Amino acid sequence: MKYLNYILILLGSIVAIYAKSGTNQNEFILIGGIVVLMIGIYRISKTIPSKKDDDNDFIKEE
Repeated sequence: MKYLNYILILLGSIVAIYAKSGTNQNEFILIGGIVVLMIGIYRISKTIPSKKDDDNDFIKEE
């Protein structure tokens, strides 16, 4: 599952760069690449614990 997130980020960035590099820029391909890139980043960010949660646990224990 973790590798799927990295593949989404890599695929989205390659598609976005490819769509931007051409002389005839296709906006739909560029938008699709950015969307896939953002989905991958969002899925990874869900797995990172919040710093606020750690601070609140420390305060509750005192």
